[in-house]
Parts: sequence; structure tokens; C-alpha cells
Amino acid sequence: MTPDTYEPRQDPRDPRTPGPEEGPEPEEGLEPEATRRDAGEAESSRASRVWWDGNADEYQREHGAFLGDDRFVWGPEGLDEADAGLLGPAAGLAGRDVLEIGAGAAQCSRWLAAQGARPVALDLSHRQLQHALRIGGVPLVEADAGALPFADGSFDLACSAYGAVPFVADPVRVMREVRRVLRPGGRWVFSVTHPIRWAFPDEPGPEGLSVAASYFDRTPYVEQDETGRAVYVEHHRTIGDRVRDVVTAGFRLVDLVEPEWPEWNAQEWGGWSPLRGRLIPGTAIFVCERD
Repeated sequence: MTPDTYEPRQDPRDPRTPGPEEGPEPEEGLEPEATRRDAGEAESSRASRVWWDGNADEYQREHGAFLGDDRFVWGPEGLDEADAGLLGPAAGLAGRDVLEIGAGAAQCSRWLAAQGARPVALDLSHRQLQHALRIGGVPLVEADAGALPFADGSFDLACSAYGAVPFVADPVRVMREVRRVLRPGGRWVFSVTHPIRWAFPDEPGPEGLSVAASYFDRTPYVEQDETGRAVYVEHHRTIGDRVRDVVTAGFRLVDLVEPEWPEWNAQEWGGWSPLRGRLIPGTAIFVCERD
């Protein structure tokens, strides 16, 4: 089966699901409690699905204009793949099979399609894929990044802009799956929150410039409900950890990009801001190849 034959496992066109303009019913109860505690693979996966299904509408409203409908942005700094060429020269993308992991509304995949590539956009969140389907233009797959539903050697390239990798308890499992579905010589490029940010408060103003925690504390960040059930999980890895994960999964690290904050970008995005971006890195992009 070739990549362009795949369909969402759960069809976002199902009339039983609300349209993107409606949104899911808000859950009653207290605000989630933020803590640092262990969270395993199953709990992390479930929390990510719940959180992104519940917050996809707000996320797309808040950041959709910046991301565009067919722009490939690697992070809040606004580094554009059209300029960076981390997947290779744009002119060389035509006819290439590309898997986007944690695609959200599939903006990156649409940019790839505009260059003549054959992208497939994969996400864990049914709700994010509804937004992707609303905008249209690329094949969609709803699946977990740790169990990719593709045959070995299905793709030439794989990419992920802040998708999946920060939210999984076992990133090596994800990367081994990516390696499996890549053809020999295939490139895997992914961006994550720069690990140094875990030592600072997640605030865009001056309060976010003072070290408040140990960079070496790998305890996951968890938001949990009143019963202790995780509703959001994010996992910290140091730069060294990420490099070892890449190598352990069988990739060769080609480049590590730390985008500087550009003068034109005046936006604040969560803890990202011009103030912090001019002083400390906010994004790390790993460029890897399958030998």
C-alpha cells in the first residue's frame, strides 16, 4: 500500500463529531493542577490525545494566522523551511514521499505539497485532524507516533515541528519507528522546545529570565485533574539526551539548529517572546539521516 492510499483511522468527516467551529463540550471541574511527577508511555499518550482534542480549536484560533494554511514554520521564532532548507532544497522536494508527525492542522504538509512532494500528515488528535480536513489538500492519518501504520521504507523524508517528540515517554521508540518507515538515506528533522528552557519559568517577561529549576531534572511536567489523572504531559530531555536518542535509534546527527529570534517577530507565544528570544534559545531542531 502506498502512502497516498491511507485514510484517517477515525474519519473526521463523521457527522457524529462536531465541526471545527463548534468545539468539544468543556469539562466541568477544577483547573488542572501542575506538578512534576513520573508519567509512563500509556498515560502520556492518553493525556496528549485528551489535551489536543480539547484545545485544538483554541490553538488554531490563537496561532492559525501565524502558521498560515500552507507555511512550514519550525517554531515560535518563525524559522521557515522555505529559507532554512533543513529537509533539503525546496526544488528537490518534488516527487518525494514525506511523513509529517504531529501535524496538527497539516500546514507544513500543505507547504510540502505545494513544492511537489507527496506528504502524509499524521496526528494523534482527532480534533486537530478535523482542522486539517477543513482546510484540506493532503492525506491524513490518525495514529500514535510510536506505532506508525506504514510499511518499512515508505518515505523519503520525515519531519515534525513540535509534534509528538516532546510529549512521549519513550522518544527512542518513536525514532525507531521513523527510521523503520524511511528509505535508506532518508532524512528525519524534528523541532522541540530547547532543553535549556526547562531551567527557567515558562513566562515571556523578565520573570522568565531567572533560573528556577535544575536543567538536569528529567521529571516530566504534568497537569492533572482532581482525581490525579494526567490531562497534559511533557517530557524533558537534555541536549545530550536528545543526541543519544537520535544515535540509539540508528540515525546520524547532521545538524543541530538553534534559531535566533528575528527582528520582525513581535509576537508572544506562551513563554516565547522577543525579550527572551534575544537572550536564550527557545527551539532546538535536530537534522538526522538514516544511514
